[in-house]
Amino acid sequence: MQQTNGKSYGSALYTLITVFFFWGFLAASNGVFIPFCKTHFNLTQFESQLIDFTFYGGYFIGSLILYFASQASKVDIMNKLGYKNGIILGLVVSAIGAVGMVPAIASGSFGFILAAFFIIAVGFSLQQTAANPFVIALGPPETGSNRLNFAGSINNIGGLLGPVVVGVILFGSANAKIAPEDVQISSVNNLYYMLAGLFIAVALFFWISDLPKVTSDEKIESSSKANLPLLVMFLAFLLILAADPLSNMVGLPSQYFVYLSLAIIVLTLVFSMIAAKNSREGWGAMQYPQLILGMLAIFTYVGTEVTIQSNLGSLMKTAEFGSFDESAIAPYISLYWGSLMIGRFAGSIGAFNLSKAVKTILYILIPFIAFGIVLAVNASTGADVSHLYVYAIFVGILIVAFFIGQQKPVRTLATLGLLGVAFMLVGLLTTGTIATFSFISGGLCCSIMWPSIFSLAITGLGKYTSQGSAFLIMMILGGAIIPPLQGKLADGSNNIIPGMSGIHFSYIIPLLGFAYLAYFAWAASAELRKQGIDLDHVEVKGGH
Repeated sequence: MQQTNGKSYGSALYTLITVFFFWGFLAASNGVFIPFCKTHFNLTQFESQLIDFTFYGGYFIGSLILYFASQASKVDIMNKLGYKNGIILGLVVSAIGAVGMVPAIASGSFGFILAAFFIIAVGFSLQQTAANPFVIALGPPETGSNRLNFAGSINNIGGLLGPVVVGVILFGSANAKIAPEDVQISSVNNLYYMLAGLFIAVALFFWISDLPKVTSDEKIESSSKANLPLLVMFLAFLLILAADPLSNMVGLPSQYFVYLSLAIIVLTLVFSMIAAKNSREGWGAMQYPQLILGMLAIFTYVGTEVTIQSNLGSLMKTAEFGSFDESAIAPYISLYWGSLMIGRFAGSIGAFNLSKAVKTILYILIPFIAFGIVLAVNASTGADVSHLYVYAIFVGILIVAFFIGQQKPVRTLATLGLLGVAFMLVGLLTTGTIATFSFISGGLCCSIMWPSIFSLAITGLGKYTSQGSAFLIMMILGGAIIPPLQGKLADGSNNIIPGMSGIHFSYIIPLLGFAYLAYFAWAASAELRKQGIDLDHVEVKGGH
């Protein structure tokens, strides 16, 4: 790896982190765009969740293509291309997808819209693969984690602003009373023209900027036995798209095929772990049980994080949750993504060399300051945020969880996983404001799970650490599989419990997700102890 020394790349870093903003902005704004599409195109809950399916599936497909191309050439293609060029290419691809949204929406074809979303996400996949190591290259390696923490914070700001901005663009203001069918298509077009323009502007900046060349011709470690499991998971991914046609063909309920897709992915990883234990040769990074357990954990984590908010809009439209209009949902979606920001800002405190007393004070103050920022952003759009004040109680619960976790991966992940289970249970057993805030509090629990999972999954991988990290990034696939799974459960589970709507009952999905993440903390720790690794000295820094 080559890096030009002696230069200041501060302006490049500030521009580079805009791609982190885009990832958070667009992912979070889907929470507003999904219920809009559901009403505008008269979709089922499952069909509306195909937006997340294609968006996060694009990450998986893009990463998969890069992996197999690198395996075939025995060269890390992204390193060979250069991170600068990789980001430029990703931005251009995303811009093409954003421009494609305009004719897609005008055509009235939901399939066309999904294709445009997929193109945007493939571009994001290229950007994400290149941007994280590039951030580290823009300065001394010893401060690379601080730059990534900073970039991750910008991702959260994008997640906070996304629902608010999109709500204003679509509905005029955060509390406007406009039905989705009355939204002017020109408003939607303006949103995607704006995004396409920003993508191109940032790409041009990188093209003309004097940035360090980060390239490598390093040979890729062979992992031929891992190819088949990845292909099987790809076929399981496609099974989601084929659920309805297969249902019509064989006469089985379509949800069976969605459940089958999840089962195939889980069983493929489990069988891979068993096979790798019997014969480690040819499995590459997948020979380590903690990595495969971690791949399933990342899959579950991303899916749980996304599905809570993706189905929240439809949940809040039900009578038991207040019969909200689409235009009034945005502050709650923003609060959910703001909850991630609250946790991650607090989680970044451990990355700084501060006294124990100062850290203790900041662990208490920072979450409430971040909560204040969330309220201020929403208030600035004209929304009434007084009904959100009570959420401070849940922020206080998170602070207690931080002190219990003590910035240790196992303890932090187990604590937040169990807390997530508790919040989901409260949400399932109640209705109205308490249930709504309980489900939104899943964002607080998800906030710093990513670095905890990563620390546990890649510890002890040695020379396979880079490949293991790539496999973990692929498992962002969970954001494509789990939301449609919850959507299908919501469509087919009305009155399973008397008086409970299908969409309310479907929140058992994130409950099970948090339960696995708590289990993973224990299982991965136990596996690492067998390898003689003491995780008490592995600290969590920042968030994803």
